Amino acid sequence: MNILKSTPREDGFHMPAEYERHQGCYMIWPERADSWQFGGIAAKKEFVEVARAIQSSEQVTMLVSDKEYDTARRMLPEAVRVVEMSTDDAWARDCGPTFVVNDTGEIRGIDWYFNAWGGLEDGLYFPWDKDNKVARKICDLEGRDVYNARHFVLEGGAIHVDGEGTAMVTEACLLSKGRNPEMTKAEIEDMLKAYLTVDKVIWLKNGIYLDETNEHVDNICAFVRPSEVVLSWTEDKEDPQYAMSRSCYDILSGEVDAKGRKLIIHKLPLPSPIYMTENDCEGIAWCEDEPTREAGDRLAASYVNFYIANSCIVMPGFDDPMDVKAKEVLIQLFPDREVIQLPTRNILIGGGNIHCITQQVPAGR
Repeated sequence: MNILKSTPREDGFHMPAEYERHQGCYMIWPERADSWQFGGIAAKKEFVEVARAIQSSEQVTMLVSDKEYDTARRMLPEAVRVVEMSTDDAWARDCGPTFVVNDTGEIRGIDWYFNAWGGLEDGLYFPWDKDNKVARKICDLEGRDVYNARHFVLEGGAIHVDGEGTAMVTEACLLSKGRNPEMTKAEIEDMLKAYLTVDKVIWLKNGIYLDETNEHVDNICAFVRPSEVVLSWTEDKEDPQYAMSRSCYDILSGEVDAKGRKLIIHKLPLPSPIYMTENDCEGIAWCEDEPTREAGDRLAASYVNFYIANSCIVMPGFDDPMDVKAKEVLIQLFPDREVIQLPTRNILIGGGNIHCITQQVPAGR
């Protein structure tokens, strides 16, 4: 593995869309005590089902600590590759590498700096040094060269691309004080253009209400094909989320992509607000002498937090009446893929969902 000081744009590489062909997918086994109840017993079962669903379509690699290796190997399907690796938590999307490809099918990784969604300003845990090594370790496993972008704080969940020159982000996240406060919006956009090789960055104002990642774009809006997006939506004007989703809709309605095409916006209904219960809080360790979760906390539930695999869509379910309607929307949007809906409340309690715990490796040579 070579560590590269150039940029993907300089070398003719770009980030492909998630709906393009994959070589495989990485996940990280949950066990962090202040993220997952009772060491992640319930979350592990949901991670297993996510891995099983994706494995039906592409190779899944699960990264696991030494002490959890035997448990993970026993619980996971035989076809899932289990690899020992030290991490701080289980968010492969955010600490893993962003992969880029060139026209001949060569694959390289990007190693952004990871600081647990805000560092000492408003990050969610400390230290994060193990997570900050995951991107390069995965590139080592894959035998891929990696671009050194550790001078820039970014997580995989903070970006979506269409593979044709357009990226989508939120201001709430990328302009937050805990990431790159010394950089202007224009400078941040230039970084994205250089490393993702995009010509247009669409800036949404906000994401999902109370999303503790500073409102990652992957929880509010995603590309489903070139010039088409799916947007989390509620009709409840009393819900704070309504104004946030409406703002996104208005921005997207007035935008064009890098090729000058107007965007087609598909509304994906949100579930009813989901709150932490006393039972949910049991078994979650405190962090820095404070509870990570408290009863009554609203969770950032969204069906947009799905994963696009080669032959299926793996989406969250919340035991909510909107589960069926949301699945119907995705069935219509992805007619060539099976839509698999899985219960993910125990993943949600940890702070994210299916897209947050997965990181695709694009198909290449």
